[in-house]
Parts: sequence; C-alpha cells; structure tokens
Amino acid sequence: QVQLTESGGGWVQPGGSLRLSCVASGFTFSQYGMAWFRQAPGKEREFVGSIAWRIPKTLYSDFAEGRFTVSRDNAKNTVHLQMNGLKPGDTAVYLCAAARLLVPVAKSTYDYWGQGIQVTISP
Repeated sequence: QVQLTESGGGWVQPGGSLRLSCVASGFTFSQYGMAWFRQAPGKEREFVGSIAWRIPKTLYSDFAEGRFTVSRDNAKNTVHLQMNGLKPGDTAVYLCAAARLLVPVAKSTYDYWGQGIQVTISP
C-alpha cells in the first residue's frame, strides 16, 4: 500500500521558518521524482518545488525561489521542504507528491499524493 505522510506543519509568525517532511512507503522511493504543492482555501493547487530522482536536480516556483529548499534522503524514503522567510501568503495546505516520470508543474502526471499538512503564517 502506497503512503505519503507529511509532518512538520503548524503555525509560525511572519519571517519564521518551518521544515516539512514527507515519508514514503509502498513504492521504490529512490526511483521517483518528488515534489511539494500547496493549496490555499478557494485557490488552485500550485507547484512549490521538486527534486528529481536520477540526479537531485531541483526546480522551484518563482515565489519559492531563494526562500524554500527541497531535499531528499533516499536512505530514509523522505523528502523535505525547508521554508524560510515565511509570509502570510504562504498559508496553505502543503502536499507532497511522487512521479515516476517527473514533469514538475504538471499535477496530472503525479502518481501518488499525500493527504497534506496545514501551514499557517500569522502574527
């Protein structure tokens, strides 16, 4: 059974940092590209960042570039999202996703999705 389980979310003040983790099971993690998306209330799910599997090449949305970092630990079947300089506009549910053939921003190409975890940025 495939599972992607996110953790590390919560509330933080503007300017703060959070590190999200996503633990994978039920598939060969090291052979899948991994990504983070987010979805705020009433908005479309949007791409945050991704990391390939063959070489750890990363790609970020404009809003994430320079503030967020995606990394992976294949030994622990885990992908991380380090978020710094958080803003109220970053408030959303953050989801991790896995793709055998990674097309980073194309939501329909992802094979597996986590349930998501809430991140809230407010004073």
